[in-house]
Amino acid sequence: MSLPVSFTPLWSAPIPRPPGGLWFVFAGGKLLTSAVASQTDDRAVPEGDGPPVPADGPRCIGLLGEVPCWASRAHSEAAPPGFTFEPLRRLFDCLPDELVAVAGRAAQVLEFERTHRYCGACATPTEESDGGRARRCPACGEVNYPRLAPAMMVLVTREGPGGRELLLATGVRRWGPGGEPIYSALAGFVEPSESLEDCVRREVDEEVGLRVGALRYFGSQCWPFPHSLMVAFLAEYAGGEIHCQEGEIADAQWFAVGRLPALPHRLSVARRLIDHAVAEAAR
Repeated sequence: MSLPVSFTPLWSAPIPRPPGGLWFVFAGGKLLTSAVASQTDDRAVPEGDGPPVPADGPRCIGLLGEVPCWASRAHSEAAPPGFTFEPLRRLFDCLPDELVAVAGRAAQVLEFERTHRYCGACATPTEESDGGRARRCPACGEVNYPRLAPAMMVLVTREGPGGRELLLATGVRRWGPGGEPIYSALAGFVEPSESLEDCVRREVDEEVGLRVGALRYFGSQCWPFPHSLMVAFLAEYAGGEIHCQEGEIADAQWFAVGRLPALPHRLSVARRLIDHAVAEAAR
């Protein structure tokens, strides 16, 4: 998911604080939303001068157009009438895409503050620094900024007997709402001192036992579960037989572009990568 072009990121509340705005209130990793209409699944985030539940002090994370967007952490998961706390993934098709993206930023800002309340070097309570962008230890001077975990994604392709084929895999816990396995491109986190290219080749070898040739960069995406930066590539198959990594990959297969299994959500870079490869094969 990407922040909308009409969004201006901020770290500290504008002074004086403007009235009203959109409230992205989280509790236990879940976002507070209300139903737009009782007959639909559409949801909305609260609006107004404050959150509708008791919550910690708000932080202005940016402006959506001219509307302030506030991030806050609720004291409990007890929602008032007409509201519910829902996992952000479950709201992908219920909230407008631009609000899902802003909610992702709010979730990451709040998670950073939660996990950096104390200095990791000396355990002293930290303070805001650099205009709210960082947390600084007043005792030893250690400064931490929000962490992003780089991860690669690669879609391996080849020419099969019937045309272009894509290598797609499903993990041991990747299931869709109907219980069907969700197949996607391969992915994995970058290890210390490892380049993205080296990570791609290592992960493909570890997860499915294949070799790949030259890589083509496709795009990137911030993925707030909890703080990944996905960097996606296309790669041409160079050899080997599929051997699934135990405990990580439940199944991996070559799929013809015209006969694909259940795929990731449209907001994910994985889905955009697969759709791109399908469109490229049709040219």
